[in-house]
Amino acid sequence: MQIIRHRSYARAGLIGNPSDGYHGKTISLMVRQFFAEVVMYEWDELEIVLTHQSQIRFNSIRGLVRDVQLHGYYGGIRLIKATIKKFVDYCDRHGHDLNRPNFSVRFQSNIPRQVGMAGSSAIIVATLRCLMEFYDLEIPLQIQPSLVREVETDELGLPAGLQDRVIQIYEGLVYMDFSKATSLNLDGYECGRYERLDASLLPPLYLAYNDLVSEPTEIPHNSLRAQYDQGNVAVHQAMDRFAQITDAAREAIENGDAITLAHLIDENFDLRQSIVPIAARQMEMVQAARTAGASAKFAGSGGAIIGTCTNETTWIKLQRAMQAIGCQIIRPQVLPESGHADAGQSFVQPPLD
Repeated sequence: MQIIRHRSYARAGLIGNPSDGYHGKTISLMVRQFFAEVVMYEWDELEIVLTHQSQIRFNSIRGLVRDVQLHGYYGGIRLIKATIKKFVDYCDRHGHDLNRPNFSVRFQSNIPRQVGMAGSSAIIVATLRCLMEFYDLEIPLQIQPSLVREVETDELGLPAGLQDRVIQIYEGLVYMDFSKATSLNLDGYECGRYERLDASLLPPLYLAYNDLVSEPTEIPHNSLRAQYDQGNVAVHQAMDRFAQITDAAREAIENGDAITLAHLIDENFDLRQSIVPIAARQMEMVQAARTAGASAKFAGSGGAIIGTCTNETTWIKLQRAMQAIGCQIIRPQVLPESGHADAGQSFVQPPLD
């Protein structure tokens, strides 16, 4: 039995977010410690296997409530179903033959939920990769992020920009330009300009998160979208400035200028705070990191922060500060371990027979 296995990793927005949905620019990176893994293999019927993250049994009534808070009412099964449906639509439109045996598909993810690390789109990307391999077809790379976004926007009615899907498709460290001047329509899909950057030029970074202070991504984004669509001047000016910050950050990375990058990261958060309300416990994370001597901004929609932390003394202070407020903290691994495209043992096991 041929077993197809693909991973898609968590991501962190280093600079420019949340401007990706507003014709802005961003730089994002992979966080390879966390990933969604999808396994697919030929089967008599088309089967989507439930995982513990799609559970229907709980230890208590409070356990059920906590599960809903973390995973919502639908879990990952709807993501798999919507991806398959969108993939079939694409193949039908392009005349690709899907006449081959059925498959069984299962997934697992260790990406922290509701902290802005793009766990949902990781499941979709990994599923899409399995489908492309199973049916032996390759969707153009630049189109894939837009197709993944449509799984969420068209099929599931979720707000979604392109940033998360671009970095999870391209991997590594990626500069993204979503401005109207550079955007293209490729085969009916809106695409930006995406450039891989040299991740080895990054200064030492940290990523801290706490899923107890998180909120669904649509909460801040829905409010921001409404203001943008209504022509709010401050919001439009902020989006222009996010793009400028991103270009300056790219230059700082390429020049090895960690000090300038740190200032830009802090400005990015301060600018966001001027247009989007920040929950008190999320603000506490940023303030604690800055007090320890690190730069800090949201890695996504809230619940996780990222910044520079370039010396050991600051790193020790930062670890203590984050632990004191209940946060986990890591040094994000952006590139694969040398000689290993997918480091780590698989945790999705197919059936024995």
